[in-house]
Formats: sequence, C-alpha cells, structure tokens
Amino acid sequence: MSLINEYRATEEAIRELQERLKSLAQDEKLKKELEFEGKLRALMGEYSKSLRDIIAILDPDAKPAKVARGSKPAAGTKRARKVKQYKNPETGEVIETKGGNHKTLKEWKAKWGAETVESWATLLG
Repeated sequence: MSLINEYRATEEAIRELQERLKSLAQDEKLKKELEFEGKLRALMGEYSKSLRDIIAILDPDAKPAKVARGSKPAAGTKRARKVKQYKNPETGEVIETKGGNHKTLKEWKAKWGAETVESWATLLG
C-alpha cells in the first residue's frame, strides 16, 4: 500500500470513529453508566477503598485472581461437573444431567421457572 493510500485510509477510519464517538456520547445508557462510575469512584475515594475492597465486601467468597491477564489456564485443570438429578413433582419424571443444556430440563424451566426447577435438584456426585 502506498503511503498516500495508507494516509487516506487512516483519515477515513478516524472519521468513522469520530462519528461512532458522537453517537455514543448521546446514548442515555452510556450517560447513566458514566454517572454511576463517577459516583462510585468518588465514594470509593471518600472512604479510601479500592476496587478489591469493594469486591471483598460484595462477594466475600470471591477468590483473588492470581492468573496474569492474557495467560491461559493449564490444560486439564477444568473441574468435572457433578451429576444432578431432577425429579418433577408434577409428572414424577426424573432427569439426570451434568449441565443445563438438556432439552426436557429447558422445557421445565420455561414452564415452571428456573428457580422452581432447581429446587427439584439432588446432587448425585
């Protein structure tokens, strides 16, 4: 690519990005998120709290991330899922599954709600 073509392509990309930036600046959802972030940071500063402190308060069971950003976890370290048994009290039907991608289980959750169906579960191991 010649230098002049690269220059023109860069100019066009800048124009497109500026248009996108203008449309984002007018987005109400973005305005609300920016307002929230500003208020949260001000509150954190007022009480001398860091993001880690906030996470520890809101989710005390959260484990601090020790994996560096961009690195991949070691192969084979994925934990095996445990088998759950769901017994539908309405029909008496029983399902055993390791995950939520089960056709009948999805139908039950759509009909009775996920929370109700999860209350029918028994962990098998």
